[in-house]
Amino acid sequence: MEAEVLRGGRRTGAGLGLYRKRGMKSEVLASKVVYRGRLINLRLDTVRVGKKNVEREVVEHPGAAAVIPLLGHDRLLLVRQYREAVGEILLEVPAGTIRPGEGAADCAARELSEETGYSCGNMRKAFSCYLAPGYSNELLHVFLAEKLAAGKPSPERDENLRSVPVASSTAKRMIEQGKIRDAKTIAAILWFLATRR
Repeated sequence: MEAEVLRGGRRTGAGLGLYRKRGMKSEVLASKVVYRGRLINLRLDTVRVGKKNVEREVVEHPGAAAVIPLLGHDRLLLVRQYREAVGEILLEVPAGTIRPGEGAADCAARELSEETGYSCGNMRKAFSCYLAPGYSNELLHVFLAEKLAAGKPSPERDENLRSVPVASSTAKRMIEQGKIRDAKTIAAILWFLATRR
């Protein structure tokens, strides 16, 4: 079933039919961008839900791509980095924001190269998911990268990263033990474990 997608404050897609049938459709009465940032915007929508008018705060994001780098048959290449928003060092798959005019696969290849130094001979789409649809329209596209060739990382000026090879079975245990807490990384690892041949 096609989902409803927010684009610049307008709802698109065939998913609205489902909401009409179940009486869940919301109507946007007013929409105002209250903050414009370098990476995100914050939009305040007034919507009618049933017979009530409510306010929704929506983070507008251009979208992102993440990559699952596969070293050999069973080892994943993750990156360790400090995340200011949560005040912790996290273990993550390489990922970043899609630039204007850039495709998701190109973004994934760029982030792989910048963050780890590796390029790949084969990249295929794994899945796409919304990261926090309760308040953001950010759509993340995840790719599997194989046939990796080592090179020199070139992280952005504000990034301090370290590559960490991890066996997929170890990564699964780290998720279970709460040592991997990043949602996109958990989804990517579990997808890999569920679909590997």
